[in-house]
Amino acid sequence: MKTITEQKPLAEILELLKDHKKIYITGCGTCATTCHTGGKAEVLAMKKELEAAGKEVTGWMVIPTSCDILTKYAIMDSIEQINKADAILAMSCGLGIQTVAAFSNKPVYPALNTLFIGWEEHPGHFIEICSQCGDCAIGITTGICPVTRCAKGMLSGPCGGAKDGKCEQKPEHDCAWVLIYNRLKELNMLDKLKEIPAPKNYSKAKIPRQVDIVQ
Repeated sequence: MKTITEQKPLAEILELLKDHKKIYITGCGTCATTCHTGGKAEVLAMKKELEAAGKEVTGWMVIPTSCDILTKYAIMDSIEQINKADAILAMSCGLGIQTVAAFSNKPVYPALNTLFIGWEEHPGHFIEICSQCGDCAIGITTGICPVTRCAKGMLSGPCGGAKDGKCEQKPEHDCAWVLIYNRLKELNMLDKLKEIPAPKNYSKAKIPRQVDIVQ
């Protein structure tokens, strides 16, 4: 499972950095590297773009996992170069950006847009699989999320608009409920389709969320 990102347009990045001359760049060695949005190659390309735009890049690094608490120590190891900068440009997901910010006394700006959590179906093609809604409905379907995989979030069956197994809203996507039907059929569990699911508790998706784990 990966956090899927895309790079912001350069013009937007430069607008974010307009009040800063000296920039330090961070990338991420996990998800952003896989998406080709924040690995070494992309960080070096961004360095070149910023310098061409008149910025001074005081340094850069690709943090092994930007959203990990160990980011604190990566920042400490590069603190001399970071201290020379006016701001940090983070090429990672939203969680990674906020983690960098938590351990730095510099303003931190995003170079990427965080899109979704998903997996790589085939090289270069990613699909969203979890919305982190807080009220998991996968038990209805024994393994395929109807909330995220269905464009309409249908919980009690297909909408009737699918054609040739594809979604009417997004014809390039498989209908989630066709996938669910085929899976239940393979498992000899089609009787699950007769069950009426309880109403979903959408209040659990209210943000910002927090949780306390009782020891």
